Amino acid sequence: MADYYNKPKSENIEKIVHISRVAKVVKGGKRFSFSAVAVVGDGKGRVGCGLGKANEVPDAIRKATEQAKKEMISVALINHTIPHDVIGRYGAARVVLKPASAGTGVIAGSVVRAVAEAVGISNVLTKCIGTNNPHNVVKAALDGLNRLRSVEHSKYLRGSDEPK
Repeated sequence: MADYYNKPKSENIEKIVHISRVAKVVKGGKRFSFSAVAVVGDGKGRVGCGLGKANEVPDAIRKATEQAKKEMISVALINHTIPHDVIGRYGAARVVLKPASAGTGVIAGSVVRAVAEAVGISNVLTKCIGTNNPHNVVKAALDGLNRLRSVEHSKYLRGSDEPK
């Protein structure tokens, strides 16, 4: 019992983006199960998303968060915002991400807001274009964050400076 109370608390930020009930039509009628999309981040520049499916909601959420932890990526951040404008794409979804000055906050829809807060971005302007399907919007936002390059990395790619 003592281990349960002394267990270290997870430092990851876990956000459930979407839960949907899906039905499979069988001979006797419909069989219902649940699908969950989760975003997990450490608030310091790492984030991942996962999809979990199960017959019960808690199992679907657990599976989604476990998958999100496995698929985390690192993101280049500068002063709690992104270094430059970027457009993330996935399927029909397009997510425009623009850096914002301090005090602006996260100007985003619920799906992109979950991704931004999980990664540790506190000032950003966003716009979702094309679709509002949460699965595709999350993956498009992660694609945009994955395309970000730091100033040092850009200089290195141009050959004008050594990496640090």
